[in-house]
Amino acid sequence: MTQPRPRRGLCLVLAAPSGAGKTSISRALLAAEPALHLSISATTRAPRGAERDGVDYFFRAPEAFAAMIAEGSLLEWAEVFGQRYGTPRAPVMAALARGEDVLFDIDWQGFRQLRAALPGDVVGAFVLPPRLDELAARLAARGDAPAEIARRMAAARSEISHCREFDHIVVNAALPEAIAEVRAILHAARSAVSRQLWLDAAIGC
Repeated sequence: MTQPRPRRGLCLVLAAPSGAGKTSISRALLAAEPALHLSISATTRAPRGAERDGVDYFFRAPEAFAAMIAEGSLLEWAEVFGQRYGTPRAPVMAALARGEDVLFDIDWQGFRQLRAALPGDVVGAFVLPPRLDELAARLAARGDAPAEIARRMAAARSEISHCREFDHIVVNAALPEAIAEVRAILHAARSAVSRQLWLDAAIGC
């Protein structure tokens, strides 16, 4: 069997408005791609149910989280409904050095911060529904109340307004096709010249 050539890993960001199918695509990717791992965020909120520290989140006291910001230990962070969430730098950098890819479920603001921190390592794909009215229908089908649908649709329009900042657009009209498109993006990014650690030694150019 041919040994895999060493390469630098990459950060794949999937962003989407609520209801566009991002979670389903992420789960399928993680199941199909052994070298792809989900980024674990740090948060100031308390664990829920059976959540475990270091598995679901890194649970940190507000003071500890503030220290991480001050020390530059987070690649990106945001405050959501009074709680802070962020991506610890060390695990991501270690994964990239090992040639492993990291999947991020963050919004456009997190993507912007992450790309600023790691400009050569981040690939972004924005997932869109076929039409906005279909997005509203998906939210209704999963049981969201009318007021919640209206709130999420307003947030979706705001989120979608930033889709041009991303490298790729994936329209989730059919889930299997959307999954295949995102996998194709991942595989193409893995073959980028800048990621090939073996190239200089192999061909000397």
